[in-house]
Amino acid sequence: MGMKFAAFAALGLGLGLVACTEAEMPGPSDGQALFMNYCAACHGPTGNGKGPMAEGLNQAPKDLTLIAARHGGTFPRAKIMSIIDGYARSDQSLPGMPEFGALLESDLVPFDSGDGKLTPTPRNLVAILEYLETIQVSR
Repeated sequence: MGMKFAAFAALGLGLGLVACTEAEMPGPSDGQALFMNYCAACHGPTGNGKGPMAEGLNQAPKDLTLIAARHGGTFPRAKIMSIIDGYARSDQSLPGMPEFGALLESDLVPFDSGDGKLTPTPRNLVAILEYLETIQVSR
């Protein structure tokens, strides 16, 4: 267990954070299962934006395999987390994209959005985000 994680777990217990080992952290397989349940209908099973419901939408779903490519080769963890959760966007920014925060509520785990700070975040949100990172391709 890393030093930052150990310190965060010790401090976070008062916040309701579940103290877990790195082996208990959500991984890509957890995220893939959640992705298939919540995202694949629109974004497709491979994340390419061609799910079975995509044709009926007013705006085509994004190709999620190109997130990093659209951001100069860097996967914007905080931005993508806010889109999945829905806490930092308006209906005008991504029309038709549901807010999944309430659906994905789960125990809290430490999450680094890229700023080096660990924040208690629902395990299921972290799992989907980490899965999305694994399916990135270059253009």
